[in-house]
Amino acid sequence: MKLLNKEVTTQLQQVFENMKTEVTIALFTKESECETCKETDSFLNELVETSDKLHLKRYDADKNKDIAEKFQVKVVPSIVLLDHKEEYQRIKFNGIPAGHEINSFVKGILEVSGAGIPLPEAVADRLSAITKPVNIKVFVTLGCPHCPGAVEKAHKLALMNPHVEAEMIEAQTFNDLSGKFDVSSVPKIVINDQYEFVGNQSLEVFMEEIEKTQISVQ
Repeated sequence: MKLLNKEVTTQLQQVFENMKTEVTIALFTKESECETCKETDSFLNELVETSDKLHLKRYDADKNKDIAEKFQVKVVPSIVLLDHKEEYQRIKFNGIPAGHEINSFVKGILEVSGAGIPLPEAVADRLSAITKPVNIKVFVTLGCPHCPGAVEKAHKLALMNPHVEAEMIEAQTFNDLSGKFDVSSVPKIVINDQYEFVGNQSLEVFMEEIEKTQISVQ
């Protein structure tokens, strides 16, 4: 049974016409201990059929450890978006990006293809001053309408600065991580496993927390 109905498929075809360059979707799964891997694979297989500029590559996180380490994949299913040169752009989706998260996934694809919107100048200036490693985790649930906006902001910041990486984490799929970071409401954003806030906040709030890491990291 198809996961994307005809209406959604048509919408995706129209949206992906705006892609400027090709994008490769790298899917990491495992043969065992992965309840949603097959569903995620089916979802992505249907999605790439909506555009000639989309390509899907499948990897086993155990058998392809070198590639998983290169893209800093630590859980499965994990999705990494690669640009037209198949280079890592520091953004990941951990868990199936279905439900409301299809919006952030589509936006991520467009961004990686070069069809994104520039950051506000004030934010871009602050982001350019970030020179120490930053990891942004955005915990979401697929039924959360406010979560995609937070994921999109985190991924945009990562795309615009080589020192920043960002990842969506589907809270219910990864219960252990959710428990570790005390996720009781979403979206919950955790920066460098230390600074955190809840809600689809402004880019300014993201930057305030990111800038704290530049002071504390030695």
